[in-house]
Amino acid sequence: MKIPANFAFSQNNLQDFADCPRRFELRYLQKLAWPAVRSEPYVEAERHMLLGERFHRMVEQHQSGLSVEQIEALANEPELIEWWQAYQNQFPDNLPPQRYVEQTLAAPFGGYRIVAKYDLIAIQPGERAVIVDWKTNIRKPHRTSLRNRLQTRLYPFLLVEAGHTLNGRIPFLPEQIEMVYWFTADPGNPEIFPYSAQQYDLDRSFLQGMIAEIEAASQSRFALTTDQRMCRFCNYRSLCDRGEQAASMEEDLEQDDNEAQSGFDLDFDQITEIAY
Repeated sequence: MKIPANFAFSQNNLQDFADCPRRFELRYLQKLAWPAVRSEPYVEAERHMLLGERFHRMVEQHQSGLSVEQIEALANEPELIEWWQAYQNQFPDNLPPQRYVEQTLAAPFGGYRIVAKYDLIAIQPGERAVIVDWKTNIRKPHRTSLRNRLQTRLYPFLLVEAGHTLNGRIPFLPEQIEMVYWFTADPGNPEIFPYSAQQYDLDRSFLQGMIAEIEAASQSRFALTTDQRMCRFCNYRSLCDRGEQAASMEEDLEQDDNEAQSGFDLDFDQITEIAY
């Protein structure tokens, strides 16, 4: 199935392709809704995701300047109160002063666009930029797992490509960027990934190769994943004859979360490309 000319590649759809090419096709090209639930029990899984959305909103409001007192009035569930207290007491305090919250960046790349929505970009103009992403996983993933996530590769890369719009039209050097994951499950130990020119070159080649692989698949077929464990977390599993039993909520929520799981639903076709 042909990729639309205005298609935008994000960490969500790239990660889906990496996990299962067929899921990428069904979700982003065919735009097929499928009623199977992702995990059981559904009500509790949905509750956790909704709490994650609310926590993201609270942190966004605080980073945007809303008072603590106004925000705390929104926290009335035990988990939310615990997460908020962890944020208040153990969120990184050495961030640059210029803050961009829920910031979207996009840039032309590989004949299409790449796009990302950042929880927070903290900038010291002309000196450094820190990408901060807050997560509400039940358990913090291993650092190796985080390192391999498409988000860790795409977000710093795109900030080099398009971050000049936040830096007085001056592009950031890769060495000026770092990415920080902060987890409610382990608030005192954020995972920090410094960026570099070498990693930037690796990510450029990797992303170009991945987009070329997706284009090739669109000319032939999008194969099912060979790792059938992935199917237990996919709502298309019955469509693909990969079983009907959903994963347990604990199994699901312990997977590396991303914006798709926390309610991020951005209309990429409405994002204008960065002007050069």
